[in-house]
Amino acid sequence: MDFALYITHPQVRIDPAVPVPQWGLSDIGRARAEQAASSIWAKQLGRIVCSDETKAIETAEILAAAADIPVTIAPDTHENDRSATGFLTPPEFEKAADWFFANPQDSFHGWERAVDAQARIVSAVERILSDHDPEMPIAFVGHGGVGTLLKCHLAGKPISRDSDQPGGGGNLFCFDLANRAISCDWTPIDIWQGV
Repeated sequence: MDFALYITHPQVRIDPAVPVPQWGLSDIGRARAEQAASSIWAKQLGRIVCSDETKAIETAEILAAAADIPVTIAPDTHENDRSATGFLTPPEFEKAADWFFANPQDSFHGWERAVDAQARIVSAVERILSDHDPEMPIAFVGHGGVGTLLKCHLAGKPISRDSDQPGGGGNLFCFDLANRAISCDWTPIDIWQGV
């Protein structure tokens, strides 16, 4: 049972007038999180940790209700800081994300650099796991960008968008708590069958 999950929030309600960290789940995103919460694996979770962004908290709370456990907020697990550019339309954002992953040592117009975001998420996950019971399944609920950076680190691969989640959200990967080895690549949260 010694598994850990990194879960990305599913679809959000995009509102250019609202700061991105305050976006909440869309109806589709909420339905997908509820579907995931009805699975056996969600009920096996003993601990859920999420960023302090609204969409992550909403996803975590849905999953936590299924397991009847509280949610722990870890502010340093937030998505890469993109506040310097403000809202980007989806096509602009995809180009920016391509650049972000292709140039990890550099900042895209003031964004947090990929190497810095990776160091931050890896440090946060290791800190949380340092006093975690290795027999207790745990889920980290967060964001696609830093989730991909964490996955690259765990896999021992260079930062690359090739490791990014498909479909834009609501996916998970699984890793072993004992050796941090990835045991399941990105899979939609509403179809994953567990370990």
